[in-house]
Amino acid sequence: VLKKTLKEGEGYERPNDGTVVQVKLTGKLHDGIVFTRKGHDDGKPYEFKINEEQVIDGLDRAVKNMKKGEVALVTIHPEYAFGSSDSSQDLAVVPANSVVYYEVELVSFVKGNESWDMNTQEKIEAAGKKKEEGNALFKAGKYERASKRYEKAVGFVEYDSSFSDEEKQQAKVLKITCNLNNAACKLKLKDYKQAEKLCTKVLDLDSKNVKALYRRAQAYIQLVDLDSAEIDIKKALEIEPDNRDVKMEYKLLKEKVREYNKKDAQFYSNIFAKMNKFEQVKSNVS
Repeated sequence: VLKKTLKEGEGYERPNDGTVVQVKLTGKLHDGIVFTRKGHDDGKPYEFKINEEQVIDGLDRAVKNMKKGEVALVTIHPEYAFGSSDSSQDLAVVPANSVVYYEVELVSFVKGNESWDMNTQEKIEAAGKKKEEGNALFKAGKYERASKRYEKAVGFVEYDSSFSDEEKQQAKVLKITCNLNNAACKLKLKDYKQAEKLCTKVLDLDSKNVKALYRRAQAYIQLVDLDSAEIDIKKALEIEPDNRDVKMEYKLLKEKVREYNKKDAQFYSNIFAKMNKFEQVKSNVS
């Protein structure tokens, strides 16, 4: 996504996730054919919410980096535009794998509250809302976007020194749930190192959290840290001996250990065979 500013905006503020923006935009293909034009004709700007999949990803990203009143030319490659299939738009069809060009004016925007503008109860409510958004995205299989929602939720309640005792407890529950859910996202995205870190954060707050031990063991198995995986699984089984998922993971771990032992045995037998061959060659030479 490339943005070239044609007219400077005012101030320094830019939209953040969840901001409602009002824009005027014209979308064109490489040959100049206009496929969409919004916010120009009826005198009313086109409105959408940042990072809510209401427009293509490239447009979201570009507008997020604009100031009020700014006019920009945005070049968006297919992976951030309409992808690898034809897409029927308002005024024309965008062919598969097209680079598209937008002229965008950010007329105005209303930012969502940042955490420092909120009181403690508002932070807890905002975190709860982001968690629910994350859950909906997770169920829809949008793990990258769900992960960002969980991170945002934790950001609202991470620093809780000004919270009351009851609010601290609410914040703790939110941190545990969101970090656990985020770890599940990272496992789906094959980001095993981050999954392990998130589970460790949960275990720092609740050392007997079986889900965190189980998910961290999953991450350790993928990172080939089989000893650490075994420690977590055994601890999880001490707490919940009948947990079916953990038992299945233990079975998988034992298979992995056997597999790696077999590979090791093969590796060392190859090394010894080569050494013996080398010794024979040496003795023949002398």
